[in-house]
Amino acid sequence: MGDLQGSKGCEINFTHVLPDGVASYVRDSLAANTRRAYLSDLAHFEAWGGTIPAPDTMVADYLAQHCEALSVATLSRRLASIAKAHCARGLPSPTKSELVKATLRGIKRQKGTAQKEAKPLLRDDLFQVLAAMGNDAKSIRDRVLLLIGFAGGFRRSELVGLDVEDIEHVRQGIVVTLRRSKTDQLGQGRKIGIPLGRMRWCPVTALDEWLTRCGIETGPIFQRINRHGHIQMDRLSGEAVALVIRERLKAAGFDPTGYSGHSLRAGFATSAAQAGVSSWKIRAQTGHASDAMLARYIRDGELFSDNAAGALL
Repeated sequence: MGDLQGSKGCEINFTHVLPDGVASYVRDSLAANTRRAYLSDLAHFEAWGGTIPAPDTMVADYLAQHCEALSVATLSRRLASIAKAHCARGLPSPTKSELVKATLRGIKRQKGTAQKEAKPLLRDDLFQVLAAMGNDAKSIRDRVLLLIGFAGGFRRSELVGLDVEDIEHVRQGIVVTLRRSKTDQLGQGRKIGIPLGRMRWCPVTALDEWLTRCGIETGPIFQRINRHGHIQMDRLSGEAVALVIRERLKAAGFDPTGYSGHSLRAGFATSAAQAGVSSWKIRAQTGHASDAMLARYIRDGELFSDNAAGALL
């Protein structure tokens, strides 16, 4: 919040009046991704003609003019950014007015609020993808990426952020220390257990094979590989996770449309629900804050469990 600045010089900056030590902490009160999202939202608002401060009629007009091009979720995020910009300057937020609220409610009623979701990469489909992969360095890395990402129910940023130092081998498998995540911006951390596999595809064995073959002893587990098959020292990006998933699905004969970097996490949760795993056990692995956040995976996973039509047809 402390150092946001809009594209037209709409400055949201009060850190210059604070001692250096305090200012740095204020800047770090928001994650870098959050700051970038706020700046992007404000830049869009200003490019349209918006200003800070903004009257509620301007904000309502902004919503109305962009409701066809932008999703309800994106519009809601834009409102949050506009509100944050006003709050940072000690100004009342126009997003709290009944006019703006009513405009957003009307848009929701007309468009609906369902969000586009990533297709889950389910367990059996994952196994087919793995079976179609080779044994070159990139295939070995991608195999570990898919298995660890699935077994840990990780977000893509959590997955590519893992270091060798975050892995502890125990008798039952490995313990992964997740030092920071989207829902843990303060870095309290949590531990996730990934057990030894009982079937052909064991995430622990695959990880050990990758680290041993490539001689990775410290630093990022998932590193870039160039087109010549040479391992680079820099960390794989979050965007690359989606590319790997879609590339491997296509190679295995699947249509990759609709799959993203979230598909491993969604696939784990949905597959676990299909297998009858309790919601709190799934949450313990994925780190979802509540059953409400997990509900859509549970519903999808149980669509055919004791299905009423199945008893009749």
